[in-house]
Amino acid sequence: MKTKGVIILLLSLMGVATAARSQKLIEYTSGMGSRDPQRPSVWILYKDVVATHEGMTLYADSAHYDTELNSFTAFRDIVIRLSDTTTIYGDRLFYDGNTRVIDIWADTVVLIDGGNVLRANHLTYERNTSTAYYNEWGHGTSADRTLDSRKGQYNSAIKVFYIYDDVQLTDSTMRLVTDTLVYTTDDQVAHFRSATHIYSDSSLIYSELGDYNTDTRFASSYHASHVENQGHMIDSDTLYYDEVAEFGRAYGNVKIKDTDNDITCSGRYGETHRKRRYSYVTDSAHVLFVDAGDSLFLHGDTVYLTTDTANRLSTVRANHHVKVYRRDAQAKCDSAFYNAADSVLTLYSDPVVWYEHYQCTADTIELHHDTSGVRIVYLRTNCFAVEQVDLNKFNQLKGRQGIVYFRNGEPLYADILSNAQMVYYITDDGPDGKPQLVGANVGVGTDMRIYFDTTHAASRVVTYDKPDMQTYPVMDLPQEMQRLPDFRWLTARRPRSPEDVFRW
Repeated sequence: MKTKGVIILLLSLMGVATAARSQKLIEYTSGMGSRDPQRPSVWILYKDVVATHEGMTLYADSAHYDTELNSFTAFRDIVIRLSDTTTIYGDRLFYDGNTRVIDIWADTVVLIDGGNVLRANHLTYERNTSTAYYNEWGHGTSADRTLDSRKGQYNSAIKVFYIYDDVQLTDSTMRLVTDTLVYTTDDQVAHFRSATHIYSDSSLIYSELGDYNTDTRFASSYHASHVENQGHMIDSDTLYYDEVAEFGRAYGNVKIKDTDNDITCSGRYGETHRKRRYSYVTDSAHVLFVDAGDSLFLHGDTVYLTTDTANRLSTVRANHHVKVYRRDAQAKCDSAFYNAADSVLTLYSDPVVWYEHYQCTADTIELHHDTSGVRIVYLRTNCFAVEQVDLNKFNQLKGRQGIVYFRNGEPLYADILSNAQMVYYITDDGPDGKPQLVGANVGVGTDMRIYFDTTHAASRVVTYDKPDMQTYPVMDLPQEMQRLPDFRWLTARRPRSPEDVFRW
């Protein structure tokens, strides 16, 4: 055991001796020099001082060289050539030849590495890693981009800035503000991992994790993504946005908002192309927009929006499994199209509209709006209107065409045109003052008009042109007359809340 300990000690001492021999001493020349009488190991050098050490050349007006510590302290007009491309300028320097670490000070220390420049009051440069550090504000430039921060690093071997605290990256087209940034100068890409804002003349980009190519102006964001562009906003989990093309592709919790028109498209995937004036969302897609002060929710498998050259809403199109919810009216169909120029929402392919206690169906339904809300509704081809009276009884109106007229959002009357048919129950006040069914009118006519009272209930029905009408006591109405042909009661499919637009 004792012999083994001695061997280990000898090996350790040999390692120390070998390390000491491997540390190359700093070499120097100067016009004048003398030993420091207080420290015999220190040479005081003057006039045209030049020092070299393992590929580095240092120029200074004067210096102190400590032969024992293998360190070099230099003063005034310092130039350090680290390689063919990397040079540092300063006024005061300390260099440790053993650790190969440079500390240099000046009003402005300047590190030049090809097209990259770093300025600070104090730099620490580690030659072993080719990395410069600063802790009290630094200013970097690369091509026409500038990088400012309280703290940072620059690696001259791989041409990368690592900067922290109050970071700003700017050029003639944009300003990036964040807390932590990695900027790779070869491909001109900024990599950020904290809350980041990118400002330009046309847009604002926000992200908490992503990359931004300062040359192509292409942003990739992977968390808390947000873009604003002249009245348009995009929010999502992941977002790819081309500022030049003004094109964005978004994934996960997507919201594309048109603030000028107060419309929001939501879904799990979306695209927006401002220059081509369109946006669309899909996968749980829906649109929310304000209509006469009320929120309207429109869902489809895919929803498209277009704008005109003045950035006004032009059209909204929803394809497949469409449902619409508003507080006072709901609808379903296979596809829908909204034209903002004439404020018309058209429902196609087996559409159904519910308005309070009414259900309306037709081959195509058009809802015309004005500033007060719905102004007129067209039920085109195979019009059928139904109102539930009790569990098994329904008022019914059927015809080739139908038109419902509104005033200030309130229904006034409806016309059933061409081959009009009716089943309509008559009510009267019962002994307890509550309305009770007393009879039913059944018949046909060329056209019919239905008037609504202030409660939106049908108060009067007028039949035109050769009506054929019959009145029955409620209990005597034949079974076959209780339902008009093609009767359907579709209340189970009616959306009862904004969330119901996703249920089919």
